[in-house]
Amino acid sequence: MKTGFIFVVFLFLIASLSADALAFRCGAGLVTSGDTKMQVLVTCGKPTEKEKVCGNRPNTSDADSSGKTVRSRKCPGKAEVWYYNCGDNDYIHALTFEEGVIVRENTVGRGKGPSDCRGK
Repeated sequence: MKTGFIFVVFLFLIASLSADALAFRCGAGLVTSGDTKMQVLVTCGKPTEKEKVCGNRPNTSDADSSGKTVRSRKCPGKAEVWYYNCGDNDYIHALTFEEGVIVRENTVGRGKGPSDCRGK
């Protein structure tokens, strides 16, 4: 019985650690998927850099008057990526926003120089 309890506690700890992997900590604050741009600005401050990119949606295709398929060059789903350089001994974090909310957070390399992450 005692072994089963320890196993359940161990699983709970592992699950709670993996949940933090989807979040970005700026100083004492934390932002995660679903947070808005305003929430990120308040929590993390201004990003080091911003970039507009196409979202994960594929390009649309249309047919011309002769029925020939042509590709649309327009970006069907615009996204914005905010980069935070957290300085030496840390990473550069990229927060991807679609429709004004975070949909993805990942690291894109090692940081350099002083931190732009609030509280670090």
